Amino acid sequence: MVITITISFLLGLVVGFVVMLLICLRQKLRYAEQGQVSGARIQILEAQILADRKHFEEVRALAEENHRKAMEAQDERFKESLARVTSEMKTATDEMLKQRQQEFSQSSTQNLGQIVTPLKETIEAMRKTMDDSNIRHTALSSSMKEQIELLMKQSEAARTSAEELARAFKHGRKVQGDWGETVLCELLDSQGLKCGLHYDTQITMRGEDGHVLKSEEGNMMRPDVILHLDSQREVIIDSKVSLTAFMDYVNAETEDDRQHHLKAHVDSLQRHIKGLADKDYSSYIRPPKVRMDYVIMFVPHSGALWTALNAQPDMWRRAMERNVFIADEQTLFAALRIVSLTWTQIAQTENHEKVYALANEMLDRVGQFMKKYQLLGKALENAQKAFEDGEKKLQPSGQSILQTCAKLQKLGAKQSTTNPLPLINDDNLAITD
Repeated sequence: MVITITISFLLGLVVGFVVMLLICLRQKLRYAEQGQVSGARIQILEAQILADRKHFEEVRALAEENHRKAMEAQDERFKESLARVTSEMKTATDEMLKQRQQEFSQSSTQNLGQIVTPLKETIEAMRKTMDDSNIRHTALSSSMKEQIELLMKQSEAARTSAEELARAFKHGRKVQGDWGETVLCELLDSQGLKCGLHYDTQITMRGEDGHVLKSEEGNMMRPDVILHLDSQREVIIDSKVSLTAFMDYVNAETEDDRQHHLKAHVDSLQRHIKGLADKDYSSYIRPPKVRMDYVIMFVPHSGALWTALNAQPDMWRRAMERNVFIADEQTLFAALRIVSLTWTQIAQTENHEKVYALANEMLDRVGQFMKKYQLLGKALENAQKAFEDGEKKLQPSGQSILQTCAKLQKLGAKQSTTNPLPLINDDNLAITD
């Protein structure tokens, strides 16, 4: 309010001073225009203007001083009011904050309880699950460690066994031979061929005089298998395994070594072919059996055979010229399949013959039965006739046994109580002498 009055007063002074100054200037201009204003008059007017200006400055200074004091007083009162309001606000705020803090504390305790309790339970369940998982993981790790150690031991044992088997297989001719015979027998069994019926194994060859035949090296002539193609024809199958040089060929590190071992492998197969051709197993098959003019040389390892045939493609043709047929597992499988079908047809033919024999036997037996049945019918007819004749003798009328018994009863004979006769009611029964 004081500030507004002070400003209004100052504005009034300024406006009055400006108005007076304008009036003096207008008069001065008017006098100057009329030429009626003297120099003294002008000086008086100027002195008056200066005095008015000075008075205005004093009034303005006083107004500014009053304004400053009013502003200081107003500022002091504002500070006091602000301090009082601030104090009241602080007090009210503190109380409100305390109340809100108390309410928030209670609400937070309840809300936190609702949140923390399930969370605590969840954390406890997670901790228990983690403990159980750690226990299982520890047990699993221990078991896995034992399994790994056992697997490592088994792997080491298998590696050792494989190395020993490879060494034995590579350098043991007997091991290679037994393996070839095993593969051959498995092929025969896979086609349903039975040992002792469709083929024979390890049969010692004998001459016409019955003595055991021997090769040039002094070994007994004993092929691996004598295969019966049918009831008459037979063919010899001999397994020949040549893997020593082949394994050296496969494991060779230089091309020169490979070629060297490849040549040794081919030479090994050619020696087997020559040995079988020289033994001429088929010539020792005696009648009534029909021998085939060739022998089958079974090579159980197809890779070894085809490696040699690639190196010397005409090997099989030269072998056939010497009556030696080279067969791998696949070729022999197909041949044995044909033999199995042949034996199936033979069995079916034999079954048909048995069926015909049984049919003839059945017809003969039916004929014998019909003959005996007819004789039985005639015997029954004779028996029926004899029965009827006997029945006539038992009739109560006529000359029958019962009539005679009735006469005896009238003469005083008595019937048996246990075996009574039929009662004959004939009052006219006459008893003749």
